[in-house]
Amino acid sequence: MSRDLLTVVLAAGKGTRMRSTQPKVLHRIAGRSMLGHVLALATAAPGGGKLAVVVGPDMDGVRKEALAAPGAAVYVQENQAGTADAVLAAREAIGAHEGDLLVLFADTPLITPETVGKLLVELERGAQVAVLGFEARDPGSYGRLITAPDGTLAAIREAKDASSSEREIRLCNSGVMAFRLDAPLDVLGKIGNANAKGEFYLTDAIEIVRAQGGKAAVVRCDEEEVLGVNARQELAAAEAIWQRRARERAMAEGVTLIAPETVWFAFDTVLGRDVIIEPNVFFGPGVTVGEGAEIKANCHLEGARVGAGARVGPFARLRPGAVLGRDVHVGNFVEVKNVSMADGAKANHLSYLGDGSVGAKANIGAGTIFCNYDGFFKHATEIGEGAFVGSNSALVAPIKIGAGAYVGSGSVITKDVAADALALERSSQEERPGWALKFRTMMARRKAALGR
Repeated sequence: MSRDLLTVVLAAGKGTRMRSTQPKVLHRIAGRSMLGHVLALATAAPGGGKLAVVVGPDMDGVRKEALAAPGAAVYVQENQAGTADAVLAAREAIGAHEGDLLVLFADTPLITPETVGKLLVELERGAQVAVLGFEARDPGSYGRLITAPDGTLAAIREAKDASSSEREIRLCNSGVMAFRLDAPLDVLGKIGNANAKGEFYLTDAIEIVRAQGGKAAVVRCDEEEVLGVNARQELAAAEAIWQRRARERAMAEGVTLIAPETVWFAFDTVLGRDVIIEPNVFFGPGVTVGEGAEIKANCHLEGARVGAGARVGPFARLRPGAVLGRDVHVGNFVEVKNVSMADGAKANHLSYLGDGSVGAKANIGAGTIFCNYDGFFKHATEIGEGAFVGSNSALVAPIKIGAGAYVGSGSVITKDVAADALALERSSQEERPGWALKFRTMMARRKAALGR
């Protein structure tokens, strides 16, 4: 069984190729920062829970996000002098820890818990070091994994220090490593910087461990799993990989995606069985969809809960705080924000429902607006069970429409409406017989006189 695990997450990179004022590791994939993905991975690892995040100087945003993770401590790498130097920035945490050590990179967000599990299994099998490697289509500047005849790992050679024959090797280093050492600081302290870049490479730990009679192992994974994100193009590529995985997982779990490549999930999207999702649907963070619900084409959902059997869209927007009960209908060009709609309620066309509640089986007519903002504060609109709001009505909050009440079409309602009452607010209609014919005749003569 795996021992207690300390994960050191390296997040000090400046990411200059991102061309951003924001630290690289805070850029998002599926609504979560790359750092957030890696911290979640570390927490999910067997024996995980202890986190040491290494950041650069003045990276306050990265520090804040790291400290939000349970069990995390933050350490600063003052001068970037290689991966071993970065790991040693967390010297205090490593020295105080008794158990296994895992090193992850905050700009490599696609590694799966299963792969980390395989690294830890190699430690159980007797390896003192396990390295995650991959067969590269273009090895280029990657470090090469040099294996011994028995398949164990003999060394890792950085590309700039590799011989011509070593550069022919396609098995490459991802940088991710797991250690089971009695004295990890002793091994890390032996790493020098006698190399082409004058940096302290964590990879040198392999030869140090082997010289002490230890064993190093390689765990292989797909190249896309260890994609490092250093530029916007790679960020987009990582997003595409993550989305493809999420779509495949959703369909395997019983969700129908009419056009999978057009549906975009967040890291925490939850979908029930037999949900149907039509093309061009975007899920932001915080969305749950119940069994048998249908999300029609061109919808945008974020921070919303959709009940079983509900129908949303097409062209609907659910904003944070939207809670739809069972069999609720929210139709085309309807926006719902911070409103709970009880079972069977309907708002099928062209409406804005902001701040409030809609009772069970109430019907909201086309063009209805919850006027929730007075320029300074937001106010609530409460629609009772079974109420009917006619088309093109404006409900000026704070206001309550009683159960079973009717609001006539075209009304501007500014006072509470009692249960089972009818509320109307509109000007009386005036009709002038023959006016339209006289007007057309007059305008036709004027146009003819002007020669038009």
